[in-house]
Amino acid sequence: MKLNIEMQKLKELAREAADVIEKYEHVRVISHNDADGLTSAGIICQALMRKNIRFHTTIVPRLNKAVVEMVKATAADGDLVLFCDMGSGQSDIISEIKQEIIVLDHHVPVGETPAKVLVNPHIVGIDGAMHVSGSGVTFFVAMEMGPDNIDLAGLAIAGAVGDKQLFSTINGHILEEAVNAEIVSVRKGLRIGDGDLAKILEYTPEPYLDFTGDRENIDNFLDILGLHGNIEDLDPDQTKKLTSAIALKLAKNASPEAIDAAIGDVYILNKELVHNVYDLVAILNTCGKAEKAGMGLSICMKNDTHLAEAADMTISNQISIVENIKKGLDIVQQGNSIGYLIGKDMEGTGLIASTFVRYVNPEMPFVAVNQVEDLVKVSARGTRALVEKGLDLSFALREAAKLVDGEGGGHNVASGASIPPGTAEQFISKVDEIVLEQLPKPEKSE
Repeated sequence: MKLNIEMQKLKELAREAADVIEKYEHVRVISHNDADGLTSAGIICQALMRKNIRFHTTIVPRLNKAVVEMVKATAADGDLVLFCDMGSGQSDIISEIKQEIIVLDHHVPVGETPAKVLVNPHIVGIDGAMHVSGSGVTFFVAMEMGPDNIDLAGLAIAGAVGDKQLFSTINGHILEEAVNAEIVSVRKGLRIGDGDLAKILEYTPEPYLDFTGDRENIDNFLDILGLHGNIEDLDPDQTKKLTSAIALKLAKNASPEAIDAAIGDVYILNKELVHNVYDLVAILNTCGKAEKAGMGLSICMKNDTHLAEAADMTISNQISIVENIKKGLDIVQQGNSIGYLIGKDMEGTGLIASTFVRYVNPEMPFVAVNQVEDLVKVSARGTRALVEKGLDLSFALREAAKLVDGEGGGHNVASGASIPPGTAEQFISKVDEIVLEQLPKPEKSE
């Protein structure tokens, strides 16, 4: 009953947002560059098109003052400015925008929002880190704009998978509606992309296994199991044999939630260009990080012009990430409360951080610091078990970033920051100090 009340309140906020959106002839859309942000943009752009509302969309890696200046320079006086998957934690920055603002987001709100309508699960008592993504919030607004937008549910599912969310409560409701409408199908198995089994195990960074990146050992493993060919063509008995063997490997070091994340329901998106949700998420994350967000957004909007290029780019990116994870194992350091690494020009730091905290040492959160040109990017990841003990990475990264004149924030379980060059050690020290206050002190591994 409590969930029904909370979800109804969220839908009422979505209705308010839809009412405002439908009054405008042109909308200036700003969204995040990860899978959740790109699917959010894909949902709202298609909903706007169906209402004959013109729009101009920009995908950005973070919401900062430069983005606000860009919006001020490109939005007309009569435009609506709409933020997807961002905006809740940057109330002070976006308050400089004179146009009316809508924020569709799932991050923890900070400060008093200048938005005409803020659609955010946290303000109605729902945990946006776990139970509904930015794309899920945007999907609710799209549904208020027209029931035919149910076909966009697959994008909301992809956004939630991209943010490693649970499929109970709100996400579970969206999934149930999508399955009932035959927008999404579900099969049991290993939660990875489709294609040749050996190749996928070789270059897929999640789940990260003791033979990831090692083709010879993978071939031996599959020979013992008697499994070959494409993963989507395995019969139920073969699938069970594969998942059981993978579960045994994961049980050695991985966190319980990593095992749950690796094996279970695989979502097939019947209305999208890329049907396997894990393939779509990988492609969108790659496009975003490679500064080809327009390519990712076009795929969400069912334009297949660059699909083959994006798929090839994703495989190359995943191979690079696996290599970086292996290199990262050699430079991992351990503080009082966190594991961390400080690297340079490393791809996929978010995945690297996720890999360490899920598969290498689940007892403490992990922070990956990566210098790229004149910017230092930070990705931090925890586990739900650590969050239950008090971990809040969003607070830790935001406060540590402030100390060094950077910017940070996100979710309690997954967060990011950008900091000036030369401040990594000071930043890490502050994060370590904050997390130590949040969590019981872990024992150092030998």
